[in-house]
Amino acid sequence: MDGDVGRSESRPMTPSGHLPQIRRIWGRTGRGLDRRATFRFLYLPPLLWLGAFFLIPLLLMFVYSFRPDMRGDFFGGWQPTLKQYVQLASTGSYWRLLGISAVISSVISLAAVALSYPIAYFLAFHAQRRAGLYLILLLVPFWTSYLLRVMAWKIMLGTEGVINSLLQYLHLIDEPLSFLLYNRNAVILTLIYVWIPFATLPILAALQRIDTSLFEAAADLGARPVHQFLRVTLPLSLPGVFAAFFMVFIPTVGEYVTPLLVGGSRGSLYGNIIQDFFTKAANWPFGAAMSMVMLVGTIVLVLLATRLINLRALLE
Repeated sequence: MDGDVGRSESRPMTPSGHLPQIRRIWGRTGRGLDRRATFRFLYLPPLLWLGAFFLIPLLLMFVYSFRPDMRGDFFGGWQPTLKQYVQLASTGSYWRLLGISAVISSVISLAAVALSYPIAYFLAFHAQRRAGLYLILLLVPFWTSYLLRVMAWKIMLGTEGVINSLLQYLHLIDEPLSFLLYNRNAVILTLIYVWIPFATLPILAALQRIDTSLFEAAADLGARPVHQFLRVTLPLSLPGVFAAFFMVFIPTVGEYVTPLLVGGSRGSLYGNIIQDFFTKAANWPFGAAMSMVMLVGTIVLVLLATRLINLRALLE
């Protein structure tokens, strides 16, 4: 009898005894595999799309900038050279225009952020139930073509546009004002209008993350609304502000459509010169070199700004 008990106690556990533990381990492993498969399914398509239509064309542009001229096949028949970069470095007018484009982009970015902040503040803290409706109204211009919106400003700023017609109707001017269109001021005004909805979104996202109990705590400590804004709201929303600034600044540096339509010859920016080398002059290597210089310059400016601002500390 005792022997039977001893044998039964020392008998190895059957596989069925491990089933609950095996199921738990397999369940955790299976969920991990499912999450990895889902993650790969979600990020691989946009990654492939980005590589095919952004990284590869950018790499081809970089290679093309080392061609001496347009002769020969793309993959052979020419020797890499720095001829285009040397020519670009020796031409001061291109660097001047790049600097002007950077300054104008900074002005547009600052103005767009300054005008977008009150809109985002209202949507985050005062719109309440109608915030969704107001946000839709803010995004309504995106339902129309970008070119149509720019052309609308061209019509308004023209000699027979709404502004000149209104000033003449009010007898404030005798003849139409010709300086409203085809200059850099028209470019700045139009691009500020274009970028305001874009700049509002990251600021709104940053404001919505602020805990409203902080305002009550500041009020209990005797802070006035102005001090609450300067010491609580503004510092906590700075990541959104800087994100909006860079979101506007980076594409505006290379903008060429708006200067072409409302700026004319007096409103040309660096992007217009690049376009001319690709289209009118048919000098793709030099246009590619100018594009690479603009890209590197923009990246350097953004990196310097992030080092000076310390965005990581702001996000903590």
